Amino acid sequence: MTAVPGVGVVDFHGHLAVPEADALVAGTDGLARELMAEQRSHSAESLTLNRHQLASRKGQLTDVRRRLTDLDAMGVDVQVVGPMPMHHYWAEPALASRLAETVNGAVAAHCAEAPDRLCGLGTVPLQHVDLAVATLHRALAVHGLHGVSVSTTVERRELADPSHDPFWAAAQEAGAIVFVHPWGCSLGERLATRYLGNTVGQPVETTVALSHLIFTGVLDRFPGLRLVVAHGGGYLPTYLGRSDHAWQHRPDARGCAEPPSAYLRRLWFDALVYTPVALRQLVQAVGPDRVVLGTDYPFDMGVSDPVQRLDAAGLAADVRAAIAGGTALRLLQQRGD
Repeated sequence: MTAVPGVGVVDFHGHLAVPEADALVAGTDGLARELMAEQRSHSAESLTLNRHQLASRKGQLTDVRRRLTDLDAMGVDVQVVGPMPMHHYWAEPALASRLAETVNGAVAAHCAEAPDRLCGLGTVPLQHVDLAVATLHRALAVHGLHGVSVSTTVERRELADPSHDPFWAAAQEAGAIVFVHPWGCSLGERLATRYLGNTVGQPVETTVALSHLIFTGVLDRFPGLRLVVAHGGGYLPTYLGRSDHAWQHRPDARGCAEPPSAYLRRLWFDALVYTPVALRQLVQAVGPDRVVLGTDYPFDMGVSDPVQRLDAAGLAADVRAAIAGGTALRLLQQRGD
């Protein structure tokens, strides 16, 4: 397990590109279908800008020295590095296994170049749950990763689908971190203008996925799960009053043991909500010990001044310290206990 020193600032949301994994899926029918779905959610202009961004930021997505230089400039001591959230859940078992092993090995090797500053998260093929469980155990025991990243749906199947229960059980038993990060948007053409597929679509996907996990009782069945959610949890944390109202007044909405808002204290959320007011609202909704910094490095929907944005929220000193790194360090160190 990678050592995590007692440092002050931890970014829980960084990304790594793995060209070797991209090569494994190049030219496949599954990738073609995936790209077609992406095209339905974005304009031609947005797709062109996305391609340019990936090309122009290749060094930041792959080179450790460039990453560390940027972390220094941001005032970040430690970064949690996960793969770009392209899990290719359409892949059949043999390809899915090769993909996961390639990605997890690449994340581990990248972090091993700066083990005092980089901590890794891998991937699992959730479309094949038995393989996902085995891959999770290998990611932790062989590659020394702290956990894995998952998307918000698995080939149109919700994270809360009962077929995923063996994975949630394994993650809970192992104490693995599971980072929930959306990729794409199921609303398709409705948001295929002015980059709404990302700016609106991704928070929607996260909100829907978390709502399923809460309302269907997954978090009741697996209360020890350590789920960290990207982008401040989407729209869920600050509009759960409506969900609580439904739970209180409609028996068909009561699939969980407690009001939905109670489950916010069982999750962790990154602070990538952009404004001081939004960060204060997130802290108020989920609790000061449930928020960690997140930059979405190195993408343009991320931020390069996470500490300044945290300071602008004007939080109490102990809350600021927890968000800056204290809470993240506890999450990362628990698996090493």
